[in-house]
Amino acid sequence: MTYAVDLAVRAEAELGEGPTWDPAAGHLIWVDILGCRVHTYDPATGRRAVRTTEQHVGAAKPRAGGGLVLNLRDGVALLDPDGRLRVLHREAVPGRRANDAAVAPDGSLWTGTMRYDEARGGGTLSRVTGDGTVTTVLDDVTVSNGTGWSPDGRLMYYIDTPTRRIDVFTYDAGTGEVSGRRPLATVEEGAGLPDGLTVDADGCVWVALWDGSAVRRYTPDGRLDRVVDLPVPRVTACAFGGADLTDLYLTTARTGLTAPHPLAGSVLVLPGAGKGLPQPAFAG
Repeated sequence: MTYAVDLAVRAEAELGEGPTWDPAAGHLIWVDILGCRVHTYDPATGRRAVRTTEQHVGAAKPRAGGGLVLNLRDGVALLDPDGRLRVLHREAVPGRRANDAAVAPDGSLWTGTMRYDEARGGGTLSRVTGDGTVTTVLDDVTVSNGTGWSPDGRLMYYIDTPTRRIDVFTYDAGTGEVSGRRPLATVEEGAGLPDGLTVDADGCVWVALWDGSAVRRYTPDGRLDRVVDLPVPRVTACAFGGADLTDLYLTTARTGLTAPHPLAGSVLVLPGAGKGLPQPAFAG
């Protein structure tokens, strides 16, 4: 299968991450983690907006009542529709920052962290509810990245990048707990490192490859189904968007590249790549 690769947003993000489609607003949300910026993009009009944060921001997700929830270096904050920023949970750990995050079917936010020096086991994966209750799910993570759920909500997929694996857990929608961690697939040496992910309506898992110049699709049984080559090496995350959720948006990074490609740090799009799943909003 051949895909067209288009430019959605020309940018020079240091570390573009976390594309998320907001169906209520009809726009794409994404962040530049190291640039301390939250971006929005409306593909229907081409309109773009940027908000600067005071610290590194790992992810920004829509809230059920409007506004955004932010995974920040020092914890989780709520950005109200009027622009007011409120701390929901503060957890400042020297040498550690926020990374990718995702909203579960029950409306909780699953937040990832990592050490700036990427020390082994220095990060976490936590579950944050709307009242600010935080539960540590994994406490021996190195670079917490992609998290997503199967169409029926019974499975959770997760990536700790240096493991090179896409792991799968059994997810209990009633308690919000996960169990039975096992590998779904492993990215082979020389193909890049697994970063962000999204799950499509067929239950297949799309994975962005850092230093792999590609995005891959794995079937629910772990079989590599598709590989789409991209013009930039550091592909960080992917998400379906557009009014019918058929366009796959991809964030990229230019940090650490001595001679970055002109599109490094931009948002790319694969029109008509598949069919995505509606993403829940944070219940808080």
